[in-house]
Amino acid sequence: MAYFLGIDAGGSHCRSRLIDAAGGVIGTGQTGPANARIGMDKLYATLGDAIGQAVDAAGLEGAQIATIRAGMGIAGISRPGVRDALTQLDFPFAAIRYETDAVIANLGAHGGQDGATLIIGTGSIAQVRFEGKDFSIGGYGFPISDEGSGAALGLSAMRHALRALDGRTQPTPLSSAVTARFGHETARAIAWMDQATPRDYAALAPVVMDYAEANDAIARSIVEDAAQHIERFIETIFERGAPRCALAGGLSERMLPWLRARTVSRLTPAIGDPLDGALYLAGYRAGLVSAAA
Repeated sequence: MAYFLGIDAGGSHCRSRLIDAAGGVIGTGQTGPANARIGMDKLYATLGDAIGQAVDAAGLEGAQIATIRAGMGIAGISRPGVRDALTQLDFPFAAIRYETDAVIANLGAHGGQDGATLIIGTGSIAQVRFEGKDFSIGGYGFPISDEGSGAALGLSAMRHALRALDGRTQPTPLSSAVTARFGHETARAIAWMDQATPRDYAALAPVVMDYAEANDAIARSIVEDAAQHIERFIETIFERGAPRCALAGGLSERMLPWLRARTVSRLTPAIGDPLDGALYLAGYRAGLVSAAA
């Protein structure tokens, strides 16, 4: 009996899915953040926890565990030295393949075939697979990149809120809602920004979307600007040869109504999730992704 393990390790959580040779799910797991930025020791522990949950749920033992073929999509794997460090991690499996979390999301979205996925969540990145080759567009990190993302929306909201607070622009319901989080005190907002992460900024994105949908002028301008970045992403994806494009990420559904109809008409729904892509990477239905080896 062969077993395949998929791991989706991102900035918010780490999920695992264990299947048998027929594709039946026999175990799953979920833990906390597991991107490469947390350090190899913490990453190894978090991956081990998610793996252990799935293996325990499946009831596998030593000899069976040793037959597992694993595919792991890990955020931040492109950072210098990370891939080499991953090869030193000790997992008791028959084989392991590592890729970015964007690569497995794209493999899952298109069943291992050519296509692209624009991920709009805390950050933003386009992942493309064309003629069997994988490459990304954007996704260089916040704040210099991640256009159209939740973090970018939150940053714009903070800028507007502070300008309104000191009288450079007119307050709006959005600015008041944001500054209320800091007691309408600039010093408290600055202290928050000194420690804020992209995830903290992205937590403001639902507030921006709510007020944009309620016709707040500044919120609308922020979201409309984000939509323009997303549309340019999609145009570039097709210019680079992708035969299809899917949206993914926590902000994607809410951004759809802000895109032009002709842009939306070019999109296709994802047929699978990142864990499906991780399982393809592991070798399940190996012919689909053989060119990525």
